[in-house]
Amino acid sequence: MSGIRATVSKILTFSCVDGPGNRLVLFLQGCNFACPGCHNPHTIGICDDCGDCIPACPQEALSLAGGRIAFDPTACDQCDACLRACPISANPMVQHLDVAKVLALIRDNRDFLTGITVSGGEATLQLKFVIALFTAIKSAADLAGLTCFVDTNGHLGAEAWARLLPVTDGVMLDIKAFAADRHRLLTGRDNDRSLASARIVQAAGKLYEVRYLMVPGMNDSDAEIAALIGLARDLGDELRVKLNAYQHHGVRGPALDWPKMPRDGVEAAAARLRAAGLTEVVTPVVYP
Repeated sequence: MSGIRATVSKILTFSCVDGPGNRLVLFLQGCNFACPGCHNPHTIGICDDCGDCIPACPQEALSLAGGRIAFDPTACDQCDACLRACPISANPMVQHLDVAKVLALIRDNRDFLTGITVSGGEATLQLKFVIALFTAIKSAADLAGLTCFVDTNGHLGAEAWARLLPVTDGVMLDIKAFAADRHRLLTGRDNDRSLASARIVQAAGKLYEVRYLMVPGMNDSDAEIAALIGLARDLGDELRVKLNAYQHHGVRGPALDWPKMPRDGVEAAAARLRAAGLTEVVTPVVYP
């Protein structure tokens, strides 16, 4: 299984916001949602080797080799000009890593880590890799005690969850909206799978938190917050709900004209959740 490779957009060897404790985070490339307000739009697409990014790179870190984009990380200065040039929101600076290479990276940072989080993009699009990685971590005596988390939009079927949950310690699940038309506007997809996933993961005892990105005029209405409260009550009052505020960092296109979510709107929603009996409601520390 160590030969299974993932297309990795970015690696953080230390993060305190992607699950409990200090975590190594893999951001996998590719997403099955097309959110216009995505804060990481360059993780959505898969590079088609068109070459448009090559002349955009001032450091000549990109080239075509055998008809494929080749990336030289030693030449890159992280200016991100290639990301802005890509017509399909695909990061050409990806790494193709197998399980063995990721395990080596984890071991290099083991003394500082509480666990590993696989995010995206959408992590579950590379399900075989995630399962292989988590299985290998749990089979390694020197990595004992590290927890394995997934950050996901929940667009995953019950059979796939049945394969993933046994090797997963926690799931952070994004719910974008409750009204079907709102969800399609925000993601391009229906929300039935995401809502079903919340119940599947909670029933397995693996739902670490539900994340809800509040977008003014899109999913912050009284009805939407009432639906969030309803879901939380169904899942249990001890459920951890993290409210995030829509901002413009990383966003491209028409969604830049959407208003930012103000602090008072988020805090009002949090107050409603707490008044409804939820014991763990998290709000942003900083509002840009």
